[in-house]
Amino acid sequence: MEKELIERLQKIIDESNRIVFFGGAGVSTESGIPDFRSIDGLYNQEWDYPPEEIISRSFFYKDTKEFYRFYRAKLLPQGIKPNAAHYKLAELEAAGKLTAVVTQNIDGLHQLAGSKKVYELHGSTLRNYCLDCHAFYNEQIIIESKDSPDTLPHCPKCGGLIKPDVVLYEEGLDQDIINGAVQAIAQADTLIIGGTSLTVYPAAGLVNYFHGKNLVLLNKTPTPQDTMADLAIHEPIGQVLSKIEVKK
Repeated sequence: MEKELIERLQKIIDESNRIVFFGGAGVSTESGIPDFRSIDGLYNQEWDYPPEEIISRSFFYKDTKEFYRFYRAKLLPQGIKPNAAHYKLAELEAAGKLTAVVTQNIDGLHQLAGSKKVYELHGSTLRNYCLDCHAFYNEQIIIESKDSPDTLPHCPKCGGLIKPDVVLYEEGLDQDIINGAVQAIAQADTLIIGGTSLTVYPAAGLVNYFHGKNLVLLNKTPTPQDTMADLAIHEPIGQVLSKIEVKK
């Protein structure tokens, strides 16, 4: 990793007061969570149906058992912990340098690392709700339901079917979360984009609301936005951010 690139990133962070981080699956791969599109990602693994079909709204209602069989196996990994990127972002927020994290991930690792202001564009596997009475539950109710007679998670209060609070294919994003993310990005003086190829819309379109001073891209491979960036570093994001010193 080039020392000069890290020094440039350090200078940008030192001189910024309203940093927003926009992240994708690459932020969590260093924690052991596979992304969807890499060679080792979910889109390249064998399953009864294509993953993008299984995690769709129509499939959830058409074959709920198969949905949950896939969901438990691939989207609820056990023992996963935040990595250096998550912790550094939380540290930057605590120091008053970072105002928000906008994430496409659904694993809750940013909050686990200590981040407070997190806009989860695609929801979270840690939240689940009853379709009938709307009571909320954590992920344990999904994990443990595999041993129930029908292998489906049911609400202990009313018996209704429980659905993950994640945005499935064919579902729209939460407008309040979108509005919050747009406002944070629009007010940022520095936008750091990390661990995403910027190909998933409408989430990727949010970067167009940034009009600040510094656009930084941290991704293992080039992205369509590289030519527009003030700084682009093609290294694992955790390795990059671990070299940054947080100065209050």
